[in-house]
Amino acid sequence: MPQRILQHKEKTFKDSFSARYSLDKLVYYEQFQMIGDAIGREKQLKAGSRAKKLVLITALNPDWDDLYKEIEDIMTC
Repeated sequence: MPQRILQHKEKTFKDSFSARYSLDKLVYYEQFQMIGDAIGREKQLKAGSRAKKLVLITALNPDWDDLYKEIEDIMTC
């Protein structure tokens, strides 16, 4: 996962949504054991309203800190 986040930060894929809008800050994430569970959750989140997403992010990361370092630390343990 850290490698994929780094790709967003470095704008590796120039035509991607994150590169076009200069989005490179990770403010929310969830971890899953099974890929199917992750895909299901992603679909659920994408179907939700922007307001619900903002509430979800703010509840877990009120200062909207970049969580990339946290992920990097978890993966190196």
